[in-house]
Amino acid sequence: MPISADLGQTLEAYVTQLVSTGRYGSKSEVLREGVRLLQERETRLAALNAALARGLADAEAGRVVDGDEFLDQLEAKYEAMAAEQEQAEREASAAGLQKTSGRQKSKAGRR
Repeated sequence: MPISADLGQTLEAYVTQLVSTGRYGSKSEVLREGVRLLQERETRLAALNAALARGLADAEAGRVVDGDEFLDQLEAKYEAMAAEQEQAEREASAAGLQKTSGRQKSKAGRR
């Protein structure tokens, strides 16, 4: 069923520009794309509203975490990960130096 819509001068001019520049093949294509984008946005908003409702229900039921405690735990986790990474890099660097110095010794012994 065809739909007739009054877009107003500004939107009508924009739709016409999109078609005249070749970005879209027709005004209908522009409007279909616009409605498709609105559908996507509404879907994302519905998901966000559902997540907010779950969060509020959790808070009302007492299922909450102290913010400072959570951030402290998160900070400790990432500090430990950084320390492990630094240790691994030091060990890899030391292993590389040992291999290099071992090769240099064997070359020196051949001379």
